[in-house]
Amino acid sequence: MKRYTPEKLVAVSRYQNYFPTLPAAVQREVYTRMTMLLEEEKAYCDKGNYKYMAQILTSVALFEVLQKHGKGEKEAYDIVSGEMFKFLDPTGMQKMAKKSFFLPLMKKIVPFGFKNGSGTGWRYTWYKDDPKDEFHFECNECIYAKILGRRNLMQFGAMCCHADIINYGSLPYTDFIRTETLCQGGKKCDFRFVRHTTDAGDGWQRSRSV
Repeated sequence: MKRYTPEKLVAVSRYQNYFPTLPAAVQREVYTRMTMLLEEEKAYCDKGNYKYMAQILTSVALFEVLQKHGKGEKEAYDIVSGEMFKFLDPTGMQKMAKKSFFLPLMKKIVPFGFKNGSGTGWRYTWYKDDPKDEFHFECNECIYAKILGRRNLMQFGAMCCHADIINYGSLPYTDFIRTETLCQGGKKCDFRFVRHTTDAGDGWQRSRSV
């Protein structure tokens, strides 16, 4: 199993480009806070949750440490969320979505990826009877909601939900539809992808997903 250390988690997080720009003293404090968070959240620190915990723990530690160094709460949140969004690059997914095999491929790799890449604290519902031009599933339990909700930091859960909008919200020929998420007060996270024969604006309008 990959080692759960602050240094390794930061290095694979979406803050890997931003973190080296911080003063050395701030970096050390982030690592120290992450060490504490690792102990507090060790129940979730298994093989499957590695990539998720990298985002959660780094986000929380950065947010708290930036405030200790003079940033207001809103400013600290804006910095952390802005750096996460800046790191995202949806162009690869957008290029893939132009291919006719995109949705059939998603139906195979997404369930497989979540089955092998999700650890303690997750639960999904998969639907196998979708028509050929649709793919949908639900997330019924989420460690973002569990960890961040308990810490009264659900805005960071919503931040990570918005990352899905960046990644999936502008796919060619594909409408990404989500009406609720656990981190935004919903009873589940509902994911639906609908494939069209034309691109957005040519006979259909994109959904305003959450």
